[in-house]
Amino acid sequence: MGVYLNSKKPHMIYKDVAHSTYFVDKTAMLEELIPLVEADEQIAVQSSEGVGKDNKYICITRPRRFGKTVMASMIASFFGKGRDSRKLFEKLKIGSNERFESHLNQHNVIYIAFNEIPDGCKTYAQYIARIKQRILNDLQKAFPEADIDSDTAVWDAFNNIYEWEEDVQFIFVLDEWDYIFHRKYVTEDDKVAYVEFLSSLLKDQPYVELAYMTGILPIAKYSSGSELNMFCEYTMVSEEKYSEYFGFTESEVDKIFAKYQALTQDQEVTREGLREWYDGYHTSSGERVYNPRSVTFSLVNNNLGNYWTSAGPYDEIFYYIEHNVDAVRDDLALMISGIAVPAKVREYAATSMNLTTRDEIFSAMVVYGFLSCENGYVSIPNRELMDKFSDMLQKEQSLGYIYRLARESEKMLKATWANDTDVMTKILEYAHNTETPLLSYSNEADLTAVVNLVYFAARDCYCVERQDKAGVGYVDFIFYPEPDTSVDCMILELKVNHTAEEAIQQIKDRQYALKFEPKLGEERRYTGKILAVGIAYDKESKKHSCKIEVLRERL
Repeated sequence: MGVYLNSKKPHMIYKDVAHSTYFVDKTAMLEELIPLVEADEQIAVQSSEGVGKDNKYICITRPRRFGKTVMASMIASFFGKGRDSRKLFEKLKIGSNERFESHLNQHNVIYIAFNEIPDGCKTYAQYIARIKQRILNDLQKAFPEADIDSDTAVWDAFNNIYEWEEDVQFIFVLDEWDYIFHRKYVTEDDKVAYVEFLSSLLKDQPYVELAYMTGILPIAKYSSGSELNMFCEYTMVSEEKYSEYFGFTESEVDKIFAKYQALTQDQEVTREGLREWYDGYHTSSGERVYNPRSVTFSLVNNNLGNYWTSAGPYDEIFYYIEHNVDAVRDDLALMISGIAVPAKVREYAATSMNLTTRDEIFSAMVVYGFLSCENGYVSIPNRELMDKFSDMLQKEQSLGYIYRLARESEKMLKATWANDTDVMTKILEYAHNTETPLLSYSNEADLTAVVNLVYFAARDCYCVERQDKAGVGYVDFIFYPEPDTSVDCMILELKVNHTAEEAIQQIKDRQYALKFEPKLGEERRYTGKILAVGIAYDKESKKHSCKIEVLRERL
């Protein structure tokens, strides 16, 4: 056992995850990998429906927090000889596989987490020298007869072992392979050298039994074409294979939420809340995917909150747009108002440097998980990310009128609570007549987008739902007070070429307020006033009107 060769580390990482309260068993992925490491190629072909040894190079790219390290540690722990992991895996899905015994801890595994940086590292040379030396040290200790010294190239060392130690092969599990590209001290020449290192280590080498690599950005971004072309890349946007193993699916969230309900007495998290806060991603086939880190932390902490960690509340998002604010400003306003915008997302174009066009910016934001992409449109995936955008909008004056609308939204909310329809109307007129109007404003959909913007601040104290089923119909907007359930409840109905009074009447006729009443046998949750808010726009006069009526006083 060594630092990289048959290390104990991946076993301990996966053991901690597997023993956690809200663990999701995704060991079925091992069943798809086993045929790729079968000694008998004929068995491999038959058992994996035509997938043979030429598919032994796999690269998984996903945003951060989507379980790449967990899955990498699972693979290394299962196959590697570093630690007896029978007790860990035998009760999981893979334990019932007929070839479980044949591969459990039967392989030499090189497990490298490329996001580990040497102490005081200031150059790429320091970084890669540490990796090379650790590999050589491990091989020298494990294979003392293979004639390996400190000057031997790493790939030569592996070839020596393969030739002299009866065809010994290795599984390479390389986590966060592209991490080094995001370090400030890494030059373009360094990036070329690093790709060449990986190519020399892995490409066309007989000692490679399987190469499993993870990262954020696709290989094509960094490789000119031939160096790492042996890898088959599996991305969230374009490839379905392996997609169910990264992120939590709807059914998996259902299961762990049921466990949360059984374990937690004073439950502050709802199933609908998990969907609102952490859903919004999807596989290429359209299956919904939740951010697994956020869902798990939410259930453990019994709280719906922002668990997307970063250096600051909004700095990462703003980083991608700050050099081209004009090109993306209007699209950001639309996405914040709930409207998806068209974009040509090219995953290989995403990079942390030199983003010059709108599509490059949105491509980067999709790859890093800040936006989701579906059917050629990008959007803000969920409330967790909407909060990040909210932070940005309320601090970045360079975003122009969007920044000002976000600031005005605080006044809009207070005016609604105070039944000050004059102030509400003035803010709506301001939103409509901004320096660069976003929309033609010809129908309720356009009015909906503007209302979303002018009530942006309401997201801090409400769960805002659009087109929610209520009473005997669907309400345009309903504002559920969260987390303070004593705040005034609000129902918004919008009308174009009709009056605000008609909007109020529809709210009453269709009994939308029943949405705030408890179901039979349940305790009352919302105790504040229930406000019916009608907002109308007349296309001929180009004027807004507002009306508020109290449907229920505070309890």
